[in-house]
Amino acid sequence: MAIPFPTPTQLDDAPRPGESRKQREIRLREAQILAVARDQILEGGYLGLNMDRIAAQIEYSKGTIYQHFRNKEEILLALVNDALDTRQRMFRVAAAIQAPDRVRLATIGAAAEAFVEHFPYHFKVEQIVRAASIWEKTSPERRELMQSCEKLCMSTVVEVVHHGVATGDLSLPEGVRPEEIVFGLWSIYLGSQIITHSSDTLGEIGIDNPIRSLRTNQHRMLDGYGWRPLSSDYDYSAHMDRVKAEMFRHDQFAT
Repeated sequence: MAIPFPTPTQLDDAPRPGESRKQREIRLREAQILAVARDQILEGGYLGLNMDRIAAQIEYSKGTIYQHFRNKEEILLALVNDALDTRQRMFRVAAAIQAPDRVRLATIGAAAEAFVEHFPYHFKVEQIVRAASIWEKTSPERRELMQSCEKLCMSTVVEVVHHGVATGDLSLPEGVRPEEIVFGLWSIYLGSQIITHSSDTLGEIGIDNPIRSLRTNQHRMLDGYGWRPLSSDYDYSAHMDRVKAEMFRHDQFAT
């Protein structure tokens, strides 16, 4: 299955339409700052992020860094927003495939898995910026952008569930709304990813393949609602593996 997933934002030094030389220089310098910051976080986590080291690596003064970001919390949130924008685009493309709605939902699930694999720093950073002590130090504009990206991701999934109800493949009990189905799936996914990325003892308690366990729980939930095709009638895991293999095949994603 050829799925044209978009690439994440790359460092593009070509001028953009209507962009002045000054604007281009600012954009490229900010991209350099974020690239160095990302490497520091991967190497040493939040405590490894250091404004002096960033300045030294890109050969600018620390004052120049502060012209772009007023503190390192702003850098953290900018990194999250860049990654979330990519996830949002991946979800939209995944949802656009021609397939039954539950298969489309599984395709979005594969995109979500691929996103985490290609952005190994993302979950660490996203959980950090949600802490009140960090969040309150960031600008309202960047906070609003993060919240907007999250809403767009979730609305893409909600639309698929609504369409599943409209086609008759999914019949929800009285009083249950599509948004509640999405919340349940989101809770399973997010909880699984947080535990996977923060625990070193999963193997000791018998969880040797967290992705398989995540998929199993989500499919059982949807089977419980009777959303067709059921997992007994369609190999969703094989489909998700194919989707991810297609995404990875051309090395389309930067880490």
